[in-house]
Amino acid sequence: MKIANRMSRLGTETAFGVLAKAQALEAKGMDVVHLEIGEPDFDTPVNIRTAAKSALDNGQTHYCNSQGIVPLRNVIAEELGKTRDIDIDPARIVVAPGAKPIVFFSILALLERGDEAICPDPSYPIYESVINFSGATCVPIQLREELDFRFDIEELKAKITSRTKLIVLNSPHNPTGGVLEKDDVYAIADIIKERDITVLSDEVYEHIVYDYEPFSIASLPGMLERTILLSGFSKTYAMTGWRLGYAALPPKLVEPVVRLIVNSVSCTAPFVQQAGIEALTGPQNSVPEMVNEFRKRRDLIVNGLNNIPGISCVLPRGAFYVFPKVKEVGIGCDELADVLLNQAGVACLPGTHFGQYGDGYLRFSYATSLDKISLALERIDKVVKKLKS
Repeated sequence: MKIANRMSRLGTETAFGVLAKAQALEAKGMDVVHLEIGEPDFDTPVNIRTAAKSALDNGQTHYCNSQGIVPLRNVIAEELGKTRDIDIDPARIVVAPGAKPIVFFSILALLERGDEAICPDPSYPIYESVINFSGATCVPIQLREELDFRFDIEELKAKITSRTKLIVLNSPHNPTGGVLEKDDVYAIADIIKERDITVLSDEVYEHIVYDYEPFSIASLPGMLERTILLSGFSKTYAMTGWRLGYAALPPKLVEPVVRLIVNSVSCTAPFVQQAGIEALTGPQNSVPEMVNEFRKRRDLIVNGLNNIPGISCVLPRGAFYVFPKVKEVGIGCDELADVLLNQAGVACLPGTHFGQYGDGYLRFSYATSLDKISLALERIDKVVKKLKS
């Protein structure tokens, strides 16, 4: 059997590979602290689960509108009005089984061979993977630690060419926790407003922020028509396994993306969509409670890492990741991640899994308990001190 050449251009999300290795070690009796997977450790709120159960009991288990059920799209449009101050027709909302399929479908519908897409580096690896799969060229723009892991606007200007068709933004950001400032967003809009460039604005961590409010480029005049505004339920409502995401799309992209949904997954489970309605319209107290807990965990892990010789860590403004520099430890980040897993039972990801500019860094997810973070810090400290002795 000969596999199609295009598959060589498709990458993967390595967190799941590291998770599998960690679970294999656990099966052999090792105690592992999981800091590799970006998943809230909280349960989905009761009211959301109850709404899904009710929908199941009411028979909402059949095919439905491939674009998403109208009641959910109406609620999403209202939510975007409240959170981004934009007025959008629900006909431009597309619902999918997770935010990731919308990244895939939007890029496939938009890009082709010869096009270029500018993507932050380091970044969520699926962006580059799908850009390459489409046949387009991924052009990395470095996120700089001295800018709190934002990119330099002048560098962005220099990277735009006549072939640039897409710019990817992710704020709050995976893997660094960085957040674009409002001035950054205005400057990006000014750069591209006279060009035929679409923005993919991944805002799935929109509610997980600390002392800073993220600002959507879709809110600026003229930008909604050229922005793929992506969000979902996995992070905000601890619904990772439910697979429910959505996007507000430029009008020309709606039909092609829906056609790709029809050709792949048919539709998103209607009872899951009913849970989404409840998530957006029901009580919201679980969200700030979760964020407050994440803040405590963030502060603990940042302070702990900065007290380990050879490691330095910027305080992230959002999401639930830290991206510490480990260049002074004495070994490469890939090797260090392996040592931490196999010798100390701490599962994490090397920065190289997120792009070339991630070299010399590790990503830890602090979406776990304070006790487990403290245990991980003790183990990391022992390993690093041993390596440096």
